Amino acid sequence: MKKIFEGTVVSLKMQNTAVVEVLRYISHPLYKKRLKRTKKFKADLAGITLSLGDRVRIQEVKPISKDKNFKVTEKIK
Repeated sequence: MKKIFEGTVVSLKMQNTAVVEVLRYISHPLYKKRLKRTKKFKADLAGITLSLGDRVRIQEVKPISKDKNFKVTEKIK
């Protein structure tokens, strides 16, 4: 099963690569408070034109480079 995440584009400074920040909420195991957790993934653009702040959906693919394991599948309005 390939992982699919939604996130925000935070950097477009590399060729054919976007850095996407994925925000998720977890519940603290003891106190049950909701906590924000963010993680940045490098994703291949695959011919999609984006700008900073766009919401995108990324999907896990086989490794493209050392750090790049995701591909932008669509831009979310």
